[in-house]
This record gives sequence, C-alpha cells and structure tokens, in this order.
Amino acid sequence: MHIMEGFLPWQWCLFWYIVALPVVAYGVIQIKKVTEEHPESKPLLAITGAFIFILSSLKLPSVTGSTSHPTGNGLGAVLFGPAAVSVLGAIVLVFQALLLAHGGITTLGANIVSMGIVGPFAAWLVYKGVQKIGWSPSIGIFLAAVIGDWLTYVTTAVELSLAFPVPTFGSAFVKFIVIYAYTQVPLAIAEGLLTVVIFDYIMKLRPDILRTLKVIGPAKTEAAEKAPEVA
Repeated sequence: MHIMEGFLPWQWCLFWYIVALPVVAYGVIQIKKVTEEHPESKPLLAITGAFIFILSSLKLPSVTGSTSHPTGNGLGAVLFGPAAVSVLGAIVLVFQALLLAHGGITTLGANIVSMGIVGPFAAWLVYKGVQKIGWSPSIGIFLAAVIGDWLTYVTTAVELSLAFPVPTFGSAFVKFIVIYAYTQVPLAIAEGLLTVVIFDYIMKLRPDILRTLKVIGPAKTEAAEKAPEVA
C-alpha cells in the first residue's frame, strides 16, 4: 500500500500530512508514557517496530503506483495501542522511502494514515471487542491482524480514489479495492496466522508484560481456579 513518491497531487499530499501529524505527535506522548511507566516493555516495543518493518518490506506489485504486502500493524496496536503504532509506522515508512525506494516522502502522510493510523485503530478495536466477548487472545490477535491489514488497504484505495476519481469516486474505489483484494485477502490471512505464532510465543515467554500492558487478563490463582468446583 506504499503509494510511491510523486504519485499524489500536492494538495492531497498536504492534506494527509495535516491528518497524520497530530496523531503521530500524540503517539510520541503515549510511547513516552508507556516506556516511563513500564521500562521493561522497551524491548517489546523495538521488536514490534522491527516486525512492522520486515513484513511491510515484503512488497508485491499491485495497483499502478502502489504495492501489496503484509503490514504487521495489528500486533503493535494490540500491545501498545494505535497511537504508538502511528509513530512506529512513520519511522518504518521514512526508512523504507529513503533506503528501499518503497513509498515516498511527499506521500508519507497518506501512507502513515493508512498503515499507521486507520489499520492499527481498526485492529485495536477488533481486539478490544473480542476481549469483551470473552474469546481467547489468540483469536483476538488473529482477527486484529487480518482486519488491520484489510483496513489499511481500504484506506489506501480511498486515498487513491479521492486523488483520481475517474470517472467517479465510487467506480474508482471499486476498481482499486478489487485489484488489491487478489493479493491482500490471502496475504492478510497469512499475516494473521504468523501474528498468532509471535503473540503466543510472547505470551509464553513474558506474560507479565502483557498483563502489565493489559493485553491479557490477570493470571488465575489456584484457589480461584478451584472455586467453581467447590461451589
């Protein structure tokens, strides 16, 4: 979904920068707050950023001026919240634009909005919803990763359709989203499965951090587990 350098008209480049910058600024505040309150979470934050960088660098040709790839934003959104992922996404997108010619600086705002804001926010909402239903964290992280990926591409299709509404916004959106779907539907499912594996490993290795970040609930004590049987 990285829209390439120079592909969007300057008005839309400016508009998406204006949308993205306040969220990224708030994300910086959130990251500072989390790392100060829970310094033990810093390595996990770094791993989350690396996860986003690696997955979103695996690009496949897609719609003219764009690419299709996993995003990796669902894991970070679940662990640290969508605002924090906007910062991680911005850092990743800058490095990819400068070092890999993947995306661009003029289109950075648009790419942050899709991969760093809308996708993570959707993933975060999905995971919170699954928590309220009472389903397992593994199901929640799978759905979060898949929906976060899909909404990233829906947003990119909206951005491209607004810039190039030929002949209308609606028809342009349908064309963009259908072309994306050929590669992104299976890619998102594969990303969801991989994210479950990574999340389950973190849950086994450091469940204390996940509880501290309120990603999973508190551990049941032996007495609490036996209580229903006694009753």
